[in-house]
Amino acid sequence: MAIYELRTYTLNVGKIADAVKLYTEIGWPALKPYQDHLIGYFTGDVGALNQIVHLWKFDDDADRRQFWAKIYADDNFMAFAAKFRPLLQTQENKLLLAAPWGPHP
Repeated sequence: MAIYELRTYTLNVGKIADAVKLYTEIGWPALKPYQDHLIGYFTGDVGALNQIVHLWKFDDDADRRQFWAKIYADDNFMAFAAKFRPLLQTQENKLLLAAPWGPHP
């Protein structure tokens, strides 16, 4: 059964523009080779501001763990992470299962 990982990064106030610039110039180029598991990246417009939210789909937990191990071993991604982490206030990860009804990505 597929699992989904919802990651929410809450940034320090006033840092969303810096985060968008980092993702655009360094983060996305580092992550692009791994996009086969990516459902999408989103930023808040109303309500919870200063957040970057992304959703990933995996075959199972073993697939998820292998995936993140590859990314964390990637020098380009880690160079991005070193610059991105100081912008973060909090990070929340949730593992989700698809409901037995409705569409699934």
